[in-house]
This record gives sequence, C-alpha cells and structure tokens, in this order.
Amino acid sequence: MVCLMGVTAGETAGEAAGTAPKIPSSALADDVLGRLTATYGAAADPGRAPAMRAYMKDAAPFLGLTTPVRRALSHTVLEGTPRPAESDCAAIALRCWRLPEREYHYFAVDYLRRHVGRCSSAFLPVVRHLLTTVPWWDTVDLLAAHVVGGLVAADPDLTADMDAWIEDENLWLARAALLHQLRYRERTDTARLFGYCLRQAGHEDFFVRKAIGWCLREYAKTDPDAVRDFLARERDRFAPLSVREALKNTGAS
Repeated sequence: MVCLMGVTAGETAGEAAGTAPKIPSSALADDVLGRLTATYGAAADPGRAPAMRAYMKDAAPFLGLTTPVRRALSHTVLEGTPRPAESDCAAIALRCWRLPEREYHYFAVDYLRRHVGRCSSAFLPVVRHLLTTVPWWDTVDLLAAHVVGGLVAADPDLTADMDAWIEDENLWLARAALLHQLRYRERTDTARLFGYCLRQAGHEDFFVRKAIGWCLREYAKTDPDAVRDFLARERDRFAPLSVREALKNTGAS
C-alpha cells in the first residue's frame, strides 16, 4: 500500500489535527494544479456562474464552465502528463477540493474515475473525505459508483467499511454505501444490497430514499425477478419514492 503521509506547506489546521487526510508531496500535482487553475481561470464565464450555482442549491461557487467546455479544457490540462501513482491521485484530488469553485472538484472526480485502478484500499480515507466535504449529489454519486465501487471490487475486505458507512449518521456516506455496487451487475452482492436498503428504509432524507430506489432499479436490469420478489416481501417498509424508483425496470407497479 502507498503511504499518503506527505505534507505540503499549505496543510490546514484540520489536517494537522488528524481530521482530514494529509496531502502528499507530488511534482505531478504541482504541474497539474498549475495548469488547471490557469486554464480554467482563463476560460471562466461569470455570466453563467450564478445560474449553475443556483441549480446546485448553492452547494459551491462556480466558474461558469459548461460540461463540454470543461472536459475539453481538462484534456488540454492533462495532455502529456504521465500516469499517476496513488500519492499523485491523492494530492491532485485533495488540492482540487481545497479550491472553492465546483469545476475543480469535477476535475478531481473525473481524474479519480480514470485512475482508480492505480489506487489501493489505502485510498479509501481520501475518498471518504471527498464524500463528506462540500458534499452534494453531483460529486457523491460519481465517487460512489466509480471510485468507491472500484476500490471495493478490487479489495473485498473494504466491504467492512461499507457496512460501517451504511450505519453512519452522515447521509452522504450512507448514500455512497447504497450506490457503490451500482455498476457491478452480475457481481452484485445481492444480500448486502438488499440488507443496506432495509437498513435505511425508514430514512427521512430524500437523497437516501432516492438512492434506495436507484440501486434497486439498476440491479433490476440484471435480475428483475429478485427485485420484484424483494419488494413483494418488504415494500411496506419503504417510502413510496423508493418503491416507484425501484420498480421502473421490473414491469411491476
């Protein structure tokens, strides 16, 4: 496992107190962040930014970059850069998360999706920090399905962490636990999927209820009978929103 203990001069008080992962030293991160802030900053569109911020319920400020523009700029930023080590991934993601504008967070999410295979189970605390810092569905869902899911698939011992997350009071960790198997298809641990849904069946928050329906709906593309049978037994325990979402791919109502 890669040790993510390098510290930059910009370490925060929270990191010094052990409440957030320390940012490793990384020449690659220095290069990428320099390119990134210059490229994104030069292309910022202040006229678009307020509407984008409002759409995301004021979760974070925006530069005003549309998705196609941002992705094209990201390609330019990363052109010619080498494949990262795990410590580079941590440094890039954590440093992006320190920047206020949401597009930098999106860059980090896209980077981790691309390079999750370079990361070991030791990377999970970094992802946990990203999930619980400036959290909203736009970053949480992609991190859960593509990064957390990839890490757990590579190291099944991390299912113990998912078992802890589904019990956590932080709704975004619970949502991530529900969604981490979203792309597993035939590899889905059905007992764990259904068990997680039951554990949070009475949750009051919209985002957890929606996630229950979403993960069941996605698994129904693989085994609709299993989802139908599960809800036939348990649907009275779930909010109507969860049931409606879950049954969209089953032919049931």
